[in-house]
Amino acid sequence: MKSKITAIGLASSILALSPIFATPSYALKETSINVNSDSQHHAVQRVLLISVDGLHASDLANYVKNHPHSNLAALSNHGITYTNASTSKPSDSFPGLLSLVTGGSPNSTGVFYDDSYDRKLLPPIASKAGDKPGTEVLYDESIDNDFSKLDGGGGMNPDALPRDPVTKKPVYPHNYLRVNTIFEVIKAAGKRTAWADKHLAYDLVNGPSGKGVDDLYTPEIAANGDATTSIASTEANDDLKVAALLNEIDGKDHKGTKSAPVPTIFGMNFQAVSVAQKLPGNGYTDGNGTFSNGLAEALTHTDESIGKITNELKKQHLFDSTLIIITAKHGQSPIDPAKLKITDKSLITEGVPSDLIAQVTADDVALIWLTDQSKIDSVVAAIKKNKEKANIKDVYSFSNSKSQWIFNNPLTDSRVPDIVVQPNEGVIYTKPGKKIAEHGGFSHDDTNVALLVSFAGIGKAQQNTAPVQTMQVAPTILKMLGLDPHALQAVQIEHTQILPGIQEVLEKKK
Repeated sequence: MKSKITAIGLASSILALSPIFATPSYALKETSINVNSDSQHHAVQRVLLISVDGLHASDLANYVKNHPHSNLAALSNHGITYTNASTSKPSDSFPGLLSLVTGGSPNSTGVFYDDSYDRKLLPPIASKAGDKPGTEVLYDESIDNDFSKLDGGGGMNPDALPRDPVTKKPVYPHNYLRVNTIFEVIKAAGKRTAWADKHLAYDLVNGPSGKGVDDLYTPEIAANGDATTSIASTEANDDLKVAALLNEIDGKDHKGTKSAPVPTIFGMNFQAVSVAQKLPGNGYTDGNGTFSNGLAEALTHTDESIGKITNELKKQHLFDSTLIIITAKHGQSPIDPAKLKITDKSLITEGVPSDLIAQVTADDVALIWLTDQSKIDSVVAAIKKNKEKANIKDVYSFSNSKSQWIFNNPLTDSRVPDIVVQPNEGVIYTKPGKKIAEHGGFSHDDTNVALLVSFAGIGKAQQNTAPVQTMQVAPTILKMLGLDPHALQAVQIEHTQILPGIQEVLEKKK
Protein backbone atom coordinates (compact mmCIF):
# COMPACT_ATOMS: atom_id res chain seq x y z
CA MET A 1 0.00 0.00 0.00
CA LYS A 2 1.28 3.46 -0.85
CA SER A 3 1.30 6.10 1.85
CA LYS A 4 2.02 9.79 1.44
CA ILE A 5 4.08 12.08 3.61
CA THR A 6 3.89 15.83 3.13
CA ALA A 7 7.36 16.97 2.16
CA ILE A 8 7.25 20.36 3.80
CA GLY A 9 5.03 19.38 6.74
CA LEU A 10 6.78 20.16 9.99
CA ALA A 11 9.27 22.51 8.36
CA SER A 12 6.43 24.73 7.14
CA SER A 13 4.95 24.99 10.60
CA ILE A 14 8.33 26.03 11.98
CA LEU A 15 8.71 28.65 9.25
CA ALA A 16 5.43 30.16 10.37
CA LEU A 17 6.29 30.37 14.08
CA SER A 18 7.86 33.81 13.95
CA PRO A 19 8.67 36.59 11.47
CA ILE A 20 12.35 35.62 11.43
CA PHE A 21 11.55 32.29 9.84
CA ALA A 22 9.06 33.57 7.29
CA THR A 23 9.72 33.70 3.56
CA PRO A 24 6.91 36.09 2.63
CA SER A 25 7.83 36.61 -1.01
CA TYR A 26 7.71 32.91 -1.86
CA ALA A 27 4.70 30.69 -2.41
CA LEU A 28 5.71 27.12 -1.57
CA LYS A 29 3.66 24.34 -3.09
CA GLU A 30 2.65 21.28 -1.09
CA THR A 31 4.57 18.37 -2.53
CA SER A 32 3.97 14.78 -1.45
CA ILE A 33 6.35 11.85 -1.57
CA ASN A 34 5.18 8.31 -2.18
CA VAL A 35 6.96 6.25 0.45
CA ASN A 36 6.79 3.28 -1.93
CA SER A 37 8.60 5.25 -4.61
CA ASP A 38 10.10 3.85 -7.77
CA SER A 39 13.56 3.75 -6.16
CA GLN A 40 13.62 -0.03 -6.52
CA HIS A 41 13.82 0.50 -10.30
CA HIS A 42 17.09 2.41 -9.99
CA ALA A 43 20.48 0.82 -9.46
CA VAL A 44 21.33 3.64 -7.01
CA GLN A 45 20.28 2.59 -3.52
CA ARG A 46 22.26 5.08 -1.47
CA VAL A 47 24.36 8.23 -1.88
CA LEU A 48 27.71 9.02 -0.28
CA LEU A 49 28.31 12.80 -0.32
CA ILE A 50 31.82 14.02 0.45
CA SER A 51 33.01 17.60 0.69
CA VAL A 52 36.78 18.00 0.48
CA ASP A 53 36.73 21.57 1.72
CA GLY A 54 38.90 23.84 -0.42
CA LEU A 55 39.21 21.39 -3.33
CA HIS A 56 39.26 23.32 -6.62
CA ALA A 57 38.29 21.82 -9.95
CA SER A 58 41.94 22.26 -10.94
CA ASP A 59 43.13 20.42 -7.82
CA LEU A 60 41.07 17.37 -8.70
CA ALA A 61 42.28 17.44 -12.31
CA ASN A 62 45.93 17.83 -11.30
CA TYR A 63 45.78 15.12 -8.65
CA VAL A 64 44.11 12.59 -10.93
CA LYS A 65 46.56 13.36 -13.74
CA ASN A 66 49.61 12.97 -11.51
CA HIS A 67 48.24 10.02 -9.52
CA PRO A 68 46.54 7.77 -12.11
CA HIS A 69 46.34 4.88 -9.63
CA SER A 70 44.77 6.94 -6.84
CA ASN A 71 41.33 6.41 -5.39
CA LEU A 72 40.13 9.71 -6.86
CA ALA A 73 41.35 8.56 -10.28
CA ALA A 74 39.50 5.26 -9.87
CA LEU A 75 36.27 7.09 -9.06
CA SER A 76 36.83 9.43 -12.00
CA ASN A 77 37.23 6.44 -14.31
CA HIS A 78 33.55 5.65 -13.92
CA GLY A 79 32.20 9.10 -13.17
CA ILE A 80 31.17 12.44 -14.58
CA THR A 81 33.59 15.24 -13.71
CA TYR A 82 32.03 18.71 -13.92
CA THR A 83 34.92 21.06 -14.67
CA ASN A 84 32.92 24.28 -14.49
CA ALA A 85 31.10 23.90 -11.17
CA SER A 86 30.48 26.90 -8.95
CA THR A 87 29.71 26.86 -5.26
CA SER A 88 27.65 29.42 -3.34
CA LYS A 89 28.20 33.14 -3.16
CA PRO A 90 29.41 33.91 -0.54
CA SER A 91 31.65 30.84 -0.64
CA ASP A 92 31.62 30.28 3.11
CA SER A 93 31.30 26.77 4.60
CA PHE A 94 27.71 27.25 5.77
CA PRO A 95 26.12 28.44 2.50
CA GLY A 96 28.45 26.11 0.61
CA LEU A 97 27.21 23.05 2.44
CA LEU A 98 23.61 24.21 2.32
CA SER A 99 23.80 24.58 -1.45
CA LEU A 100 24.64 20.86 -1.56
CA VAL A 101 21.91 19.68 0.80
CA THR A 102 19.02 22.12 0.13
CA GLY A 103 19.36 23.03 -3.55
CA GLY A 104 19.31 26.71 -2.67
CA SER A 105 21.37 29.87 -2.36
CA PRO A 106 21.37 32.21 0.66
CA ASN A 107 18.31 33.89 -0.87
CA SER A 108 16.20 30.87 0.03
CA THR A 109 18.16 29.37 2.93
CA GLY A 110 18.63 32.69 4.71
CA VAL A 111 22.17 31.65 5.67
CA PHE A 112 24.98 33.88 4.39
CA TYR A 113 27.94 32.91 6.58
CA ASP A 114 28.75 31.12 9.82
CA ASP A 115 29.35 34.62 11.19
CA SER A 116 26.55 36.92 10.03
CA TYR A 117 23.83 39.24 11.31
CA ASP A 118 20.06 39.26 11.69
CA ARG A 119 18.14 42.49 12.21
CA LYS A 120 15.21 40.75 13.94
CA LEU A 121 16.86 38.30 16.28
CA LEU A 122 17.75 39.19 19.86
CA PRO A 123 21.32 38.99 21.16
CA PRO A 124 22.47 35.90 23.10
CA ILE A 125 21.94 36.02 26.85
CA ALA A 126 25.69 35.62 27.33
CA SER A 127 26.36 38.86 25.45
CA LYS A 128 24.44 40.86 28.10
CA ALA A 129 23.26 43.14 25.28
CA GLY A 130 19.60 43.13 26.29
CA ASP A 131 16.53 42.56 24.18
CA LYS A 132 16.99 45.10 21.40
CA PRO A 133 16.50 43.39 18.00
CA GLY A 134 19.57 43.02 15.83
CA THR A 135 22.49 40.74 16.62
CA GLU A 136 25.55 39.01 15.29
CA VAL A 137 24.74 35.38 14.48
CA LEU A 138 27.86 33.34 15.15
CA TYR A 139 27.71 29.57 14.69
CA ASP A 140 31.18 28.18 15.33
CA GLU A 141 32.97 26.50 18.23
CA SER A 142 32.17 29.48 20.47
CA ILE A 143 28.61 28.17 20.92
CA ASP A 144 29.84 24.89 22.46
CA ASN A 145 29.62 24.36 26.20
CA ASP A 146 33.33 23.59 26.07
CA PHE A 147 35.07 23.60 22.71
CA SER A 148 38.17 21.96 24.20
CA LYS A 149 36.15 18.72 24.26
CA LEU A 150 35.39 16.58 21.20
CA ASP A 151 31.70 16.55 22.12
CA GLY A 152 31.69 20.28 22.77
CA GLY A 153 31.31 19.68 26.49
CA GLY A 154 28.05 17.84 26.00
CA GLY A 155 26.37 20.12 23.48
CA MET A 156 25.70 23.72 22.55
CA ASN A 157 25.38 26.46 25.15
CA PRO A 158 21.89 27.97 24.73
CA ASP A 159 23.04 31.21 26.35
CA ALA A 160 25.54 31.70 23.51
CA LEU A 161 22.85 31.50 20.83
CA PRO A 162 20.80 34.32 19.30
CA ARG A 163 17.18 34.42 20.46
CA ASP A 164 13.77 34.50 18.83
CA PRO A 165 12.17 37.97 19.30
CA VAL A 166 8.76 36.46 20.08
CA THR A 167 9.50 33.42 22.25
CA LYS A 168 12.89 34.66 23.57
CA LYS A 169 14.10 31.08 23.11
CA PRO A 170 17.55 30.27 21.68
CA VAL A 171 17.78 29.87 17.92
CA TYR A 172 19.80 26.74 17.21
CA PRO A 173 21.50 26.44 13.82
CA HIS A 174 18.75 24.17 12.47
CA ASN A 175 16.15 26.74 13.57
CA TYR A 176 17.99 29.39 11.58
CA LEU A 177 17.63 27.55 8.27
CA ARG A 178 14.53 28.64 6.33
CA VAL A 179 14.12 25.61 4.05
CA ASN A 180 14.23 21.84 4.35
CA THR A 181 17.14 19.55 3.52
CA ILE A 182 17.68 16.32 1.60
CA PHE A 183 18.07 14.61 4.97
CA GLU A 184 14.53 15.56 5.95
CA VAL A 185 13.09 14.48 2.61
CA ILE A 186 14.92 11.15 2.59
CA LYS A 187 14.02 10.47 6.21
CA ALA A 188 10.38 11.26 5.44
CA ALA A 189 10.55 8.51 2.82
CA GLY A 190 11.40 6.01 5.56
CA LYS A 191 15.16 5.89 4.95
CA ARG A 192 18.09 6.35 7.34
CA THR A 193 20.27 9.48 7.19
CA ALA A 194 23.72 10.35 8.53
CA TRP A 195 26.31 13.14 8.32
CA ALA A 196 29.66 14.03 9.93
CA ASP A 197 31.25 17.50 10.13
CA LYS A 198 33.69 19.68 12.05
CA HIS A 199 31.60 21.67 14.58
CA LEU A 200 28.51 21.06 16.69
CA ALA A 201 27.01 23.98 14.77
CA TYR A 202 26.54 21.62 11.82
CA ASP A 203 23.31 20.73 13.56
CA LEU A 204 22.33 23.06 10.72
CA VAL A 205 21.89 20.09 8.36
CA ASN A 206 19.07 18.72 10.51
CA GLY A 207 16.85 21.28 8.81
CA PRO A 208 13.99 23.24 10.39
CA SER A 209 12.46 20.08 11.85
CA GLY A 210 15.63 19.59 13.89
CA LYS A 211 15.39 15.87 13.18
CA GLY A 212 16.60 15.37 9.60
CA VAL A 213 19.77 13.45 10.42
CA ASP A 214 19.39 10.16 12.27
CA ASP A 215 23.12 9.86 12.99
CA LEU A 216 24.85 13.25 13.21
CA TYR A 217 28.50 13.15 14.28
CA THR A 218 30.31 16.44 14.87
CA PRO A 219 33.68 15.93 16.60
CA GLU A 220 34.75 19.47 17.52
CA ILE A 221 37.80 20.34 15.44
CA ALA A 222 38.78 23.06 17.92
CA ALA A 223 39.11 20.45 20.69
CA ASN A 224 42.76 20.10 19.77
CA GLY A 225 44.04 23.64 20.23
CA ASP A 226 46.17 23.58 17.08
CA ALA A 227 43.73 21.62 14.90
CA THR A 228 43.36 24.39 12.32
CA THR A 229 47.04 25.34 12.42
CA SER A 230 48.36 21.83 12.04
CA ILE A 231 47.79 19.58 9.02
CA ALA A 232 48.44 16.46 11.09
CA SER A 233 45.96 17.45 13.80
CA THR A 234 43.33 18.23 11.21
CA GLU A 235 43.92 14.88 9.53
CA ALA A 236 43.37 13.23 12.91
CA ASN A 237 39.98 14.93 13.17
CA ASP A 238 39.15 13.81 9.63
CA ASP A 239 40.11 10.26 10.64
CA LEU A 240 37.45 10.28 13.35
CA LYS A 241 34.79 11.00 10.76
CA VAL A 242 36.13 8.37 8.38
CA ALA A 243 35.91 5.80 11.19
CA ALA A 244 32.29 6.86 11.73
CA LEU A 245 31.46 6.25 8.05
CA LEU A 246 33.13 2.84 8.12
CA ASN A 247 30.94 1.88 11.08
CA GLU A 248 27.83 3.06 9.23
CA ILE A 249 28.78 1.05 6.14
CA ASP A 250 29.15 -1.99 8.40
CA GLY A 251 25.55 -1.62 9.60
CA LYS A 252 26.21 0.20 12.86
CA ASP A 253 25.82 3.70 14.27
CA HIS A 254 28.79 6.07 13.94
CA LYS A 255 30.21 4.88 17.28
CA GLY A 256 30.07 1.27 16.16
CA THR A 257 28.21 0.25 19.31
CA LYS A 258 24.69 -0.29 17.95
CA SER A 259 23.30 -2.05 14.91
CA ALA A 260 21.61 0.25 12.40
CA PRO A 261 20.58 0.14 8.74
CA VAL A 262 23.17 1.44 6.30
CA PRO A 263 22.16 5.06 5.61
CA THR A 264 20.51 5.95 2.30
CA ILE A 265 22.28 9.32 2.46
CA PHE A 266 25.49 9.80 4.41
CA GLY A 267 28.82 11.56 4.16
CA MET A 268 31.31 13.94 5.70
CA ASN A 269 33.63 16.86 5.18
CA PHE A 270 37.41 16.61 4.96
CA GLN A 271 39.19 19.63 6.44
CA ALA A 272 42.90 18.87 5.98
CA VAL A 273 43.16 20.17 2.41
CA SER A 274 41.63 23.50 3.43
CA VAL A 275 44.09 23.87 6.32
CA ALA A 276 47.04 22.97 4.07
CA GLN A 277 45.93 25.61 1.57
CA LYS A 278 45.77 28.31 4.24
CA LEU A 279 48.70 27.49 6.49
CA PRO A 280 51.84 29.63 5.95
CA GLY A 281 54.63 27.59 4.38
CA ASN A 282 52.18 25.37 2.53
CA GLY A 283 49.51 26.10 -0.09
CA TYR A 284 50.57 26.29 -3.74
CA THR A 285 54.03 27.00 -5.11
CA ASP A 286 52.99 28.81 -8.30
CA GLY A 287 50.11 30.14 -10.35
CA ASN A 288 49.64 26.75 -12.03
CA GLY A 289 48.37 25.30 -8.77
CA THR A 290 51.42 23.14 -8.08
CA PHE A 291 51.00 21.59 -4.65
CA SER A 292 53.42 22.35 -1.84
CA ASN A 293 54.67 19.34 0.13
CA GLY A 294 52.14 20.01 2.88
CA LEU A 295 49.21 20.31 0.51
CA ALA A 296 50.31 17.26 -1.47
CA GLU A 297 50.44 15.25 1.76
CA ALA A 298 46.98 16.44 2.83
CA LEU A 299 45.54 15.49 -0.55
CA THR A 300 47.15 12.06 -0.42
CA HIS A 301 45.87 11.46 3.11
CA THR A 302 42.37 12.46 1.96
CA ASP A 303 42.64 10.23 -1.10
CA GLU A 304 43.71 7.29 1.05
CA SER A 305 40.80 7.97 3.40
CA ILE A 306 38.38 7.93 0.48
CA GLY A 307 39.95 4.61 -0.49
CA LYS A 308 39.18 3.20 2.98
CA ILE A 309 35.55 4.20 2.53
CA THR A 310 35.18 2.77 -0.98
CA ASN A 311 36.98 -0.43 0.01
CA GLU A 312 34.57 -0.92 2.90
CA LEU A 313 31.65 -0.41 0.52
CA LYS A 314 33.12 -3.12 -1.70
CA LYS A 315 33.71 -5.41 1.28
CA GLN A 316 30.04 -5.10 2.23
CA HIS A 317 28.95 -5.53 -1.43
CA LEU A 318 27.48 -2.02 -1.47
CA PHE A 319 29.83 -0.24 -3.86
CA ASP A 320 27.99 -1.01 -7.09
CA SER A 321 24.73 0.42 -5.71
CA THR A 322 26.24 3.54 -4.12
CA LEU A 323 26.39 6.88 -5.93
CA ILE A 324 29.49 8.76 -4.73
CA ILE A 325 29.74 12.54 -5.02
CA ILE A 326 33.07 14.28 -4.38
CA THR A 327 32.87 18.05 -4.22
CA ALA A 328 33.67 21.01 -1.95
CA LYS A 329 31.75 23.52 0.12
CA HIS A 330 34.19 26.19 -1.06
CA GLY A 331 37.46 26.83 -2.85
CA GLN A 332 40.32 29.00 -1.57
CA SER A 333 41.96 32.19 -2.81
CA PRO A 334 44.53 32.93 -4.05
CA ILE A 335 45.93 29.86 -5.76
CA ASP A 336 48.85 31.94 -7.08
CA PRO A 337 51.02 32.89 -4.06
CA ALA A 338 52.40 35.88 -5.98
CA LYS A 339 48.95 37.51 -5.80
CA LEU A 340 48.61 37.27 -2.01
CA LYS A 341 48.13 40.62 -0.33
CA ILE A 342 47.28 40.81 3.38
CA THR A 343 45.14 43.83 4.26
CA ASP A 344 43.74 45.23 7.51
CA LYS A 345 39.96 44.99 7.38
CA SER A 346 39.60 48.22 9.38
CA LEU A 347 40.73 50.10 6.26
CA ILE A 348 37.49 49.12 4.49
CA THR A 349 35.27 51.28 6.70
CA GLU A 350 37.79 53.95 7.62
CA GLY A 351 35.92 57.26 7.74
CA VAL A 352 32.55 55.61 8.41
CA PRO A 353 31.08 56.49 11.84
CA SER A 354 31.48 53.39 14.01
CA ASP A 355 27.94 53.63 15.31
CA LEU A 356 26.66 52.98 11.78
CA ILE A 357 28.38 49.57 11.60
CA ALA A 358 26.35 46.70 13.01
CA GLN A 359 28.57 43.90 11.70
CA VAL A 360 31.51 43.40 9.36
CA THR A 361 32.36 39.85 8.33
CA ALA A 362 35.60 39.82 6.35
CA ASP A 363 37.81 37.08 4.90
CA ASP A 364 38.50 37.54 1.18
CA VAL A 365 35.18 39.32 0.93
CA ALA A 366 33.51 41.77 3.31
CA LEU A 367 29.82 41.66 4.18
CA ILE A 368 28.58 44.74 6.00
CA TRP A 369 25.35 45.24 7.93
CA LEU A 370 24.40 48.77 9.06
CA THR A 371 22.52 50.03 12.10
CA ASP A 372 20.79 52.65 9.94
CA GLN A 373 19.87 51.39 6.48
CA SER A 374 18.92 54.88 5.31
CA LYS A 375 22.66 55.63 5.28
CA ILE A 376 23.63 52.87 2.81
CA ASP A 377 24.49 55.22 -0.06
CA SER A 378 26.64 57.51 2.08
CA VAL A 379 28.50 54.54 3.58
CA VAL A 380 29.11 53.09 0.10
CA ALA A 381 30.51 56.44 -0.98
CA ALA A 382 32.83 56.51 2.04
CA ILE A 383 34.04 52.96 1.40
CA LYS A 384 34.77 53.74 -2.23
CA LYS A 385 37.17 56.44 -1.05
CA ASN A 386 39.17 53.66 0.57
CA LYS A 387 39.44 51.57 -2.60
CA GLU A 388 43.18 51.95 -3.06
CA LYS A 389 44.38 51.50 0.53
CA ALA A 390 41.88 48.74 1.31
CA ASN A 391 42.61 46.96 -2.02
CA ILE A 392 38.95 47.02 -3.03
CA LYS A 393 37.82 45.98 -6.50
CA ASP A 394 34.06 46.54 -6.23
CA VAL A 395 31.51 47.79 -3.72
CA TYR A 396 27.94 46.55 -4.14
CA SER A 397 24.65 47.51 -2.53
CA PHE A 398 21.03 46.90 -3.43
CA SER A 399 20.39 50.58 -4.08
CA ASN A 400 23.36 51.39 -6.32
CA SER A 401 24.21 48.02 -7.88
CA LYS A 402 20.82 46.58 -8.80
CA SER A 403 22.01 45.08 -12.06
CA GLN A 404 24.76 43.18 -10.20
CA TRP A 405 23.06 42.58 -6.84
CA ILE A 406 22.37 38.85 -6.50
CA PHE A 407 20.66 38.84 -3.11
CA ASN A 408 17.23 39.71 -1.76
CA ASN A 409 16.41 43.28 -0.81
CA PRO A 410 18.06 43.96 2.58
CA LEU A 411 15.21 46.35 3.44
CA THR A 412 12.78 43.42 3.47
CA ASP A 413 15.01 40.45 4.35
CA SER A 414 16.55 40.71 7.82
CA ARG A 415 19.52 38.48 6.96
CA VAL A 416 20.86 40.17 3.80
CA PRO A 417 23.96 42.36 4.17
CA ASP A 418 23.56 46.00 3.18
CA ILE A 419 26.92 46.19 1.44
CA VAL A 420 29.24 43.65 -0.18
CA VAL A 421 32.90 44.51 -0.72
CA GLN A 422 34.83 42.37 -3.19
CA PRO A 423 38.58 43.00 -2.88
CA ASN A 424 41.17 42.74 -5.62
CA GLU A 425 42.27 39.22 -6.53
CA GLY A 426 44.52 37.70 -3.89
CA VAL A 427 43.55 40.06 -1.08
CA ILE A 428 42.81 38.62 2.36
CA TYR A 429 41.54 40.70 5.24
CA THR A 430 43.54 39.27 8.12
CA LYS A 431 46.64 39.79 10.26
CA PRO A 432 50.09 39.26 8.69
CA GLY A 433 51.51 35.77 9.11
CA LYS A 434 48.21 34.16 10.07
CA LYS A 435 47.20 32.60 6.75
CA ILE A 436 48.07 32.59 3.05
CA ALA A 437 44.62 31.87 1.61
CA GLU A 438 41.00 32.25 2.57
CA HIS A 439 37.49 31.66 1.25
CA GLY A 440 34.14 33.41 1.32
CA GLY A 441 34.48 35.63 -1.71
CA PHE A 442 33.08 35.55 -5.22
CA SER A 443 36.32 35.05 -7.17
CA HIS A 444 37.07 32.12 -9.47
CA ASP A 445 39.52 30.61 -6.97
CA ASP A 446 36.86 30.78 -4.27
CA THR A 447 33.98 29.35 -6.26
CA ASN A 448 35.27 26.98 -8.98
CA VAL A 449 35.17 23.77 -6.97
CA ALA A 450 35.62 20.11 -7.76
CA LEU A 451 32.49 18.12 -8.62
CA LEU A 452 32.72 14.42 -9.45
CA VAL A 453 29.65 12.19 -9.59
CA SER A 454 30.82 8.58 -9.63
CA PHE A 455 28.83 5.39 -10.06
CA ALA A 456 30.03 1.92 -10.94
CA GLY A 457 27.51 1.64 -13.76
CA ILE A 458 28.66 4.74 -15.64
CA GLY A 459 31.32 2.65 -17.33
CA LYS A 460 33.92 5.20 -18.36
CA ALA A 461 35.29 8.61 -17.45
CA GLN A 462 33.25 11.55 -18.70
CA GLN A 463 33.82 15.28 -18.54
CA ASN A 464 31.09 17.89 -18.62
CA THR A 465 32.19 21.47 -19.23
CA ALA A 466 28.76 23.08 -18.89
CA PRO A 467 28.45 25.75 -16.18
CA VAL A 468 26.73 24.13 -13.19
CA GLN A 469 26.02 25.06 -9.58
CA THR A 470 26.69 22.88 -6.57
CA MET A 471 23.11 23.50 -5.47
CA GLN A 472 22.13 21.18 -8.34
CA VAL A 473 23.58 18.32 -6.30
CA ALA A 474 20.61 18.22 -3.89
CA PRO A 475 17.84 17.63 -6.45
CA THR A 476 20.14 15.23 -8.30
CA ILE A 477 20.52 13.12 -5.17
CA LEU A 478 16.77 12.88 -4.71
CA LYS A 479 16.22 12.10 -8.39
CA MET A 480 18.80 9.32 -8.31
CA LEU A 481 17.08 7.82 -5.27
CA GLY A 482 13.73 7.86 -7.04
CA LEU A 483 12.35 10.74 -4.93
CA ASP A 484 10.85 14.02 -6.05
CA PRO A 485 13.41 16.87 -6.24
CA HIS A 486 10.53 19.32 -5.76
CA ALA A 487 10.10 18.04 -2.24
CA LEU A 488 12.91 20.51 -1.52
CA GLN A 489 11.55 23.97 -0.79
CA ALA A 490 14.63 25.73 -2.17
CA VAL A 491 14.28 23.80 -5.44
CA GLN A 492 10.75 25.15 -5.72
CA ILE A 493 11.85 28.69 -4.90
CA GLU A 494 14.91 28.82 -7.15
CA HIS A 495 13.81 26.32 -9.85
CA THR A 496 17.01 24.33 -9.33
CA GLN A 497 17.62 21.69 -12.00
CA ILE A 498 19.37 18.33 -11.66
CA LEU A 499 22.90 18.07 -13.01
CA PRO A 500 23.17 17.54 -16.78
CA GLY A 501 24.02 14.01 -17.87
CA ILE A 502 22.55 12.35 -14.80
CA GLN A 503 19.14 11.69 -16.32
CA GLU A 504 20.79 9.64 -19.04
CA VAL A 505 22.46 7.50 -16.40
CA LEU A 506 19.09 7.03 -14.71
CA GLU A 507 17.43 5.89 -17.91
CA LYS A 508 20.18 3.37 -18.67
CA LYS A 509 19.93 1.85 -15.22
CA LYS A 510 16.16 1.26 -15.12
